[in-house]
Parts: sequence; structure tokens; C-alpha cells
Amino acid sequence: MSYSTETYTQSAATLRNVLFEIKKAIVGQDLMLERILVALLARGHVLIEGVPGLAKTMTIKTVSRVVCGQFKRVQFTPDLVPADLVGTRIYNQQRSVFEIELGPIFANLVLADEINRAPAKVQSALLEAMQERQVTIGRETFKLPEPFLVLATQNPIESEGTYPLPEAQLDRFMFKVLIGYPSIHEEIVVVERGTSQEAVDIQQVIDADALAELQRIGDSVYVHPRVMEYAVNLAVATRDPGTVGLPDLRKYISFGASPRAPLNLVLGAKALAVLRGREYALPEDVRDLSFEVLRHRFVLSYEALAENMTTDALLQKVLERVSLPKVHIGDPHGDARADTQAARA
Repeated sequence: MSYSTETYTQSAATLRNVLFEIKKAIVGQDLMLERILVALLARGHVLIEGVPGLAKTMTIKTVSRVVCGQFKRVQFTPDLVPADLVGTRIYNQQRSVFEIELGPIFANLVLADEINRAPAKVQSALLEAMQERQVTIGRETFKLPEPFLVLATQNPIESEGTYPLPEAQLDRFMFKVLIGYPSIHEEIVVVERGTSQEAVDIQQVIDADALAELQRIGDSVYVHPRVMEYAVNLAVATRDPGTVGLPDLRKYISFGASPRAPLNLVLGAKALAVLRGREYALPEDVRDLSFEVLRHRFVLSYEALAENMTTDALLQKVLERVSLPKVHIGDPHGDARADTQAARA
């Protein structure tokens, strides 16, 4: 489906209004907020990692108020079982039949708080639902509502009583966002708001139907073949750094990014283009999302751990060596849409 240039401009304005309302309650964390909106548009899921007290949970609850939809929160604990998440069959004594009680995963926005505190069988139940967007209870299969987004949080500083997500399950998340401490000026604002008795008035900006329309607009964004090639080259470079002239990095990598990586890079770039008011994706959109898409998709070797080599440090070296392609879309003094439509044809 084709949309007018004004549609993309209006979509960007709507998303700016969404950000404005969210930032009434959330101070700073601009990158995390942008990535959550990109994931909403691209139908992806987000894993947010940061120390306690950085407003991870508050952010997700605020997003659910601004983007109206059904919101459910699940606090993951070691004694959680899959039925607590997806639902179970309950025997009705009056009717002498088993009835299905759906779990909290049946919502538009699901907050999986401290996902690494639940055992593997619960994590698997959640991640299966994320991938298949359906749940099977007994002999019945239930479709999850649309839109459906899982926002999971985890605390990186504790290991006791936690169950780290296996790499194959981490791959299901579109983004892994790392958040740090706020600046001193942002923290002053946090303290001011936290000690004020004045309630924050947060307004709903879009509903589930409007979000679904924005997702369809994101689907229509044009992606030049060179942009796709750039995304694939980044993923290949994480598997074999020698292809980009970095053979010394090979010893640090046990397994590189899967094909889900370039796919999510392109899907994210399309959504980011809508957020920036464009009907076409640029290589810069792919580059801007590369850390969040790639950092959790490859496994470091023992040598990397011994030398304190991080995934972000490796990615930085890869990004510096994989050249950004030059993509011409439209005359810089004319209408970009004409060239975009010609390329689509």
C-alpha cells in the first residue's frame, strides 16, 4: 500500500507527541524511549538491561498509558511456572468441564519484569509466545492480541537466584538496550519530581488501532538494496571479521550474529525512518540501530572474556571498517518521493 509524503510527516508528528507525553514522567533515557517506539512500529520485542532505580518499569507503564492498549505486568520469580504466564485449564465443578483461564500474556503490552529471575521453562514459554504470537493450552491454540509487544527487564549486577537467558532465546529480542545513570542535571529533575506532590497528567495519544496503522505505514517504507546489503555485511562481519580486514578479532568470537540480525536491522530502519518523517530508509538508520540489534546476537570466546573484550567494543571496530554505502534517493533540490516510487517500480 502506498502512502503520501504528508502521511509520513503526520506520522512523525504523532510519534513526537507520544514522546512528549512519555517524557512528562520520564527524565532522560532518550535512546531507550526511541528504541521502544521503533520496536512498537516494527512489531519487535525489547530487552532492557540496567541497574535498579533507572525507571525501566516506570517507562514501560507510561508507554502503555500513552499508547492505549491492554497492559499486563508479570514479576518473574524463581517459583513462577508457565501456567502463571500463559494460562491453564481449570475444572468447573458446577458444569463438570475444564475451562481455559488465559494468563497475563494476553495483552498488547506485556512487561516481563526481571526476566532472568524465572527458570528456563518459564522463559521458554514467554519466548515461544513472542516468536509464534500464539499460545497452546491443552488442545486449544489461542492467538495473541495485535499489536503485541514484550518489554523485558533484567538486572546485570546480581547473579544469585538468577537464570541467564541462553543466546538462542536472546536472539528472539529485536533490541537489547543498555541504560546507564542519568546526568547530574537529569537526576536533579528526578529528585524534584519525586519529592513534589503534584500529579503528572499523562494523556493518551494513540490507541491500538492507530498503532496498527502506524505499523502498516512502517511496512510501506522503501529500502534500497544497498541498505539491505549494508545490514547483511554488518552481520557477516560479526561471524568472520576477516572479511572486513579484521582477522585479529576472530579469536574473540565463538559465534556470530544469526540471519535475524540483518532482518531486524532493516525492519528497525524502516520504523526509524517513520519516526524521522521519511518514506525511505537510509544506511544511517541501520548504523544507528546496530548496537541494540547486534550486541546480544553473538557469543564471545574465552579469550575475549580473559582480555575484558566487550561486544560493544568489537561492534565499534566492525562499524568503523564496514563502509557506509552512498545511496541516492531523489534529487537533493527536488522531490525525493518521485525517485523512491521509480525505484519501487
